[in-house]
Amino acid sequence: MPKVINIEPTPNPDALKFIVTPAILKSGTRSFKDMAAAVGDPLASGIFALGNVTSVFYMDRFVTVNKVGGAEWSSLIDPICEVVEDLKVEEEAAGDHVAKGPDAAADEKLAKIHDLLETRIKPGLAGDGGGLEIISFDGHTLQISYHGACGSCPSASGGTLRFIEGLIQDEVDPNIQVISY
Repeated sequence: MPKVINIEPTPNPDALKFIVTPAILKSGTRSFKDMAAAVGDPLASGIFALGNVTSVFYMDRFVTVNKVGGAEWSSLIDPICEVVEDLKVEEEAAGDHVAKGPDAAADEKLAKIHDLLETRIKPGLAGDGGGLEIISFDGHTLQISYHGACGSCPSASGGTLRFIEGLIQDEVDPNIQVISY
């Protein structure tokens, strides 16, 4: 069974990152924006059932939970830890539900963008309890979706988005625009 070994704040005051050991997923990510999306996922549905939760995002060794703006963390932290620690890791790790974007091999630009996101952007977002996925790319506009702490963080739609766009423009194509979904 997993154990919460640390709880870290994120840049988003309505999100906390729960560090767990051992890994709860072998690879990939899972992201849920509401209780209906979490049906069938024991971890996410258990956390949503606590109430005052707006999203759940997790990877191998952490779970990020976003709460309702007026809710207090003091009433949520212990119950979230209990849900995480009651999880049967074998069942969860066997699923390997990976959030996937478009097929990167289909387009050289998209392959370069995917590589930049995987190596230089996603690790930083994960450090703050978040993530992103590619929704679409038409050759000129890259549409992304933020997850976890990034999903409702004010800086994600401003500074972070502009940084991602600048990096892609510098290293792939100066005409690419990045928008968040």
